[in-house]
Amino acid sequence: MKKISQVLNWLSSLKIAIFLLFVIAISCALGTAIPQLENDEFYLNNFNESPFIGLLNGQTLLFLQLNKVYTSIWFLSLLSWLGIALAVCSWRRQLPMLQSALKWIDYKSSRQIAKLSIAQTIQTNDPSLSLKNLTKKLQEKGWNIKENNKRISARKGVIGRIGPILIHFGMIALMIGATYGALNGQSLEKFLVPGRSIELSDKNEGQKLTIELKSFKIDRDPKGRAEQYRSLINIEEPSYTVKEKEISVNYPFRYKGITIYQADWSLAAITIQIDNSPKLQIPIQPIPELGEQIWGTIVPTKANGEEPILLTMNNELGPVIIYNKNGTKLTTLSIEGSPKKVGDSLIKIISIIPSSGLLLKHDPGVPLVYTSFAIILFGGFLSIISTNKIWALYEEDKSLLFIGGLSNRNHSGLCQELTELIKTI
Repeated sequence: MKKISQVLNWLSSLKIAIFLLFVIAISCALGTAIPQLENDEFYLNNFNESPFIGLLNGQTLLFLQLNKVYTSIWFLSLLSWLGIALAVCSWRRQLPMLQSALKWIDYKSSRQIAKLSIAQTIQTNDPSLSLKNLTKKLQEKGWNIKENNKRISARKGVIGRIGPILIHFGMIALMIGATYGALNGQSLEKFLVPGRSIELSDKNEGQKLTIELKSFKIDRDPKGRAEQYRSLINIEEPSYTVKEKEISVNYPFRYKGITIYQADWSLAAITIQIDNSPKLQIPIQPIPELGEQIWGTIVPTKANGEEPILLTMNNELGPVIIYNKNGTKLTTLSIEGSPKKVGDSLIKIISIIPSSGLLLKHDPGVPLVYTSFAIILFGGFLSIISTNKIWALYEEDKSLLFIGGLSNRNHSGLCQELTELIKTI
């Protein structure tokens, strides 16, 4: 039993809890700095040549499960350890404190009251009447009173002792909810152009959910820099349609457990006209060799596929820069501008079509996580409330009234309150 008690004391140690929180915080920082849930080749290609912080190459990252920090065995073990530590702390410390606060303590002698941190002796002509007046004033101020022969016990703010227990319970619920969501959640990132849709199906219920992108807009500042991305979407079910909900960065839309985020943007296609041809909509792709956020495509200017040109652009507003097959810049075209001669062909840019990057997440742990936040906040509010206790008794033969009190965190406040009470009696 002694060894079990030592283990429990170690588990509920404040130093251990602080250490666990520190390690978990570092782990979360690593999970933020290192891209998560990519394929193995991504880590081998990106970190073998340039190790993370100069120490961790791709193989080491995969071995330490830093590619999936939040679902790794060691991270879940840390959360379990912290949860057990909080549960043991509540059981061995916080619950006994609550039980002690709920238990009425009866001080029967003036010597016991004199030993309290706040104690005062009052000379009075009628100590019995003074005690009755004190009792009445305390009741008016919301104190709970227990009366005995020639003495009283009073307490206030006992509910504050529940606060730390609720905080511990909320933290445990938070870790359970976050873990459940990480293990059972799903995410899907999709780039859509206006008019296209995503179809989701529920394997258990056989229901279909269609998410259609109605329009996509990029808000830009006067210098052309992107400030906000906005997508107008429709969500349709066989029996229900949600009409035109706008989402943007930091303003997602939640529907039946699915959260839709505005995550990114890209360019999908360019519409051009060569000589008298119909309008041609041609897909475009990122070209990282030319720089960050550069898109382009190769277009032949002859019917037989000869004399290809490279069209490049960096946003949906243009301009479009045209290069020949040798990489020489030929000309620059603006959207809906006048056509220009490129080689033997006349080329006009009709439009550049952007695509919206939508991130769909289904996290079954979210309700529990939000509930745990509410519990933690409520527990924190209760923890602010100080628990105060007052004892008073009188010795009629000496015409003395003895008053003393204790407070767990508001000693000066209780002193001031007792001084005001004594003045009134």
